[in-house]
Amino acid sequence: MTTKTYAALLRGINVGGAKKVPMAELRTLLEGLGYGGVRTYLQSGNAVLTAGHGDEESLAAELAQAIEKHFGFTVGVLVRDHAYLRAVREECPFPAAELEAKQLHATYFSTPVDAERFASVDQAAFLPEEFRLGDRVLYLYAPDGLGRSKLAEALSKPRLLKGVTATTRNWNTVVKLEELTAAAE
Repeated sequence: MTTKTYAALLRGINVGGAKKVPMAELRTLLEGLGYGGVRTYLQSGNAVLTAGHGDEESLAAELAQAIEKHFGFTVGVLVRDHAYLRAVREECPFPAAELEAKQLHATYFSTPVDAERFASVDQAAFLPEEFRLGDRVLYLYAPDGLGRSKLAEALSKPRLLKGVTATTRNWNTVVKLEELTAAAE
């Protein structure tokens, strides 16, 4: 059976003292589930692993269930393979190489989203901040960073994200996860 390399993106852990997931403990949990090549990146819920079974959705469900059982709380989990992560990086509609990493972000979605979902957001009102949609991803250009972004705040309204798991990473993390999954391929 062939193995495939994935990045697992955990939503909302280790932020402001809530949902603490020590990375060493996460690595041990993932290895205990039988995944190979397990590595974590930063403290914000990024793991790289190889699996010889399943697909992105079934692996995400398996990880979410294991995390809930082990840590006692629910965490949204997205799993993406190297080809997808490479496409997100290559298809960025903004000049990533010219921007600081804190200015560019990717919000990964659990399912495809269309422009209609965000039609109520008046993009012109937020300039110079901008966003563009891709394949299960939203690219956000926030020149003053995510923490100060009024557009990011508008885009994260629960009514806009209803029924979708969404998790955001800065561009450095986007690039690093693509590189880490490539190295394992």
